[in-house]
Order: sequence, then C-alpha cells, then structure tokens
Amino acid sequence: MKRIEIINGPNLNLTGLREPSIYGQTTMEEMVTELKQQFPDVAIGYYQSNVEGELINRLQAVGFTADGIVLNAGGYSHTSVAIHDAVAAITSPVVEVHISNIYAREEYRRHSLLSDVCRGVVCGLGLAGYRFAIEYLTGR
Repeated sequence: MKRIEIINGPNLNLTGLREPSIYGQTTMEEMVTELKQQFPDVAIGYYQSNVEGELINRLQAVGFTADGIVLNAGGYSHTSVAIHDAVAAITSPVVEVHISNIYAREEYRRHSLLSDVCRGVVCGLGLAGYRFAIEYLTGR
C-alpha cells in the first residue's frame, strides 16, 4: 500500500470557513475523508500547522519513508527558505498544491520559493488539486 502524506500550512485549518469565494466551502477534514474514499488502497496521512518549524519537523519525519507528499505551505510558499531547504533535503517526492490560482492574485503571491524543489505544482483548481497530486504520486 502506498503512503501519501498531505501537509498543510498556515490558515488552511480554516478552509470551508475562510474566504469561501477563494477557498470553497468544503473543510479539509471533509476533503481528506473524500480522498480516503477515492483512494482506498492508499494510506493517506494529514497534518496541518500554522507554525513554520512544525511543518519542517513533519517534512523531516515523513520525508524519507512516505511514497509522496502533497504540500500546501500556504503563505510560507512565498517566504520560507527553511521549508524550501527541508523539501530539498528529503527523498520523498513532493507536489506543491495551491487551492487558488496564485498567478491571478496579489503580486507577492505569484512566486513560490518551493516550486524548484518539488516534482510539480498544481494551482488554481480548488481542492481537486489535492486529488490530482495524489493521482500523480500514485501513478494513476
């Protein structure tokens, strides 16, 4: 059984409540439940933190054993050299996900410090981006 870890950064715990016109009305818990139903043969782990160092700790904890990581670092995508370095240091393939289209938003959101150390980037496709990332990581 493949093991995929979803790691979400700051404010993504408010998905479903925060700015539904951008992030939708589905909560992360609901989305993870749906993903587990769609991928019954995949062990899907989920972790969220608003704290940069905790995200790095989680990347290091699973980044040598997981078959893949779906990473939405939220606002840290645009600012964190430390998360970039953590992704570069691990061996598990990482797909960067953004719920919104970062290229259609504020200028400061249009550049990710993480993209060059990730296998790919999915952005602007809502919560479906998580499913697409898992499909890629599991070879479907």
